[in-house]
Amino acid sequence: MPPTVQVGTILVEDRPLIAQVLGLESEPYSGNWSVVKALDSFALDRKIHAAGWNFFFMAAEAKVMFFGALGAKKIQNALKRILVKVRHQNFNSLEVTGIVAKRFLGVPYTTVSAHSRHIPTELLFWMAPRHGGRSSATQSGPEVERVLRSGE
Repeated sequence: MPPTVQVGTILVEDRPLIAQVLGLESEPYSGNWSVVKALDSFALDRKIHAAGWNFFFMAAEAKVMFFGALGAKKIQNALKRILVKVRHQNFNSLEVTGIVAKRFLGVPYTTVSAHSRHIPTELLFWMAPRHGGRSSATQSGPEVERVLRSGE
């Protein structure tokens, strides 16, 4: 059974380096996407900034609608449709920004909306240990450099 998704839930594409460097706890959700556990977007943003990076927010909102009662499987299918819609943006995170259940002429329907987010993995790769376990980072990301050196 997939983890519960609600407004504020962050999905992150499965990339081991991101999870290792930021110490994220996640639970598999769908395909190569996982739900970040115990952190909302603000807490995750603070954690990323503490590591010396940014957590980009894509302004365009993606929405999908489905008919019928609200349910975990229907929300999962809606999020899969959103991921297909925004795939061309080359992002690695998604924040659920709305789950709204309504009725029209007695017919229930739900609108799920989300915004793409991005953790710049190019910087993560650049900061990864190279020769003799040393990182090429010198000024930014001191926390990341410490984590990479200690092997946490």
